[in-house]
Amino acid sequence: MKWEGQRESENVEDHRGNGGGGGGLPGLGALGGRGLGVGGIVVVLLLSWFLGVNPMSLLGAMDGGGGLAQAPAVRQPAGETANDPATRFAKVVLADTEDVWGAYFERAQRRYEPPTLVLYSGREATACGQGVSAMGPFYCPGDRKVYLDLSFNETLSQRLGAPGDFAQAYVIAHEVGHHIQNLLGTSARMEAARQRLSERDYNALSVRLELQADCLAGVWAFHSQRGKGWLEQGDLEEGLNAASRIGDDTLQREAGRSVVPESFTHGSSAQRVGWFKRGLQSGEIKTCDSFKSGAV
Repeated sequence: MKWEGQRESENVEDHRGNGGGGGGLPGLGALGGRGLGVGGIVVVLLLSWFLGVNPMSLLGAMDGGGGLAQAPAVRQPAGETANDPATRFAKVVLADTEDVWGAYFERAQRRYEPPTLVLYSGREATACGQGVSAMGPFYCPGDRKVYLDLSFNETLSQRLGAPGDFAQAYVIAHEVGHHIQNLLGTSARMEAARQRLSERDYNALSVRLELQADCLAGVWAFHSQRGKGWLEQGDLEEGLNAASRIGDDTLQREAGRSVVPESFTHGSSAQRVGWFKRGLQSGEIKTCDSFKSGAV
């Protein structure tokens, strides 16, 4: 991506190194399973390997299960500044989502209210509860903020096999997609459904929510490229690869477990790639109706 020299968003709060580090797992349950972002499930599975914990125990903790031992502290790297490339890149991508969605909402005669990106290390208090780095990037509808520990970029590249700057951009665009869902009332309807559905039925519904966010990330990419022409050869492939590498079926296989579709919360690799492509090819929100009967 030709991102150097592009506008950087000012809707960023840098909380790294402010004493909030030292991510522990006991706060995981506060956010619950729906607080997980695009990388949440996989990072927890990876963390379970390091801690020697059954990965299903970690996932259960996110739905309010029992507490776990304290995880090793995640500290801000020494000398990290607000001007390092990873930070500037995140700000540039966020700024472009503001431009794309601002124009999109304006065409619909609505005002776009952009989210705030919070950069943190270790753990962070949010309106949705305690967030920790092990959850990966996530969006909290309660405070309309996207939370990102930039160490996830290394996880995405080296451990998940999804390198490249556009893979990182896709992650941010997916979380902003959840913000779009919040603005359009989808998040509120999901929360209402959670009160009346079984865990299995709600998991199925959450898959549709995540696939729609993937599609919205594709809509952003469509308009972003049309406006800036900043994607280079191989960039789109990076995004598609990232979508594939974090599919529930792929993550379950890499965790050494059988693939259990009934337990999916984000969708299979094929589904995630398909819905990202759908938005990328159409550039229209109306094509992202993953909740329509038979859509998934």
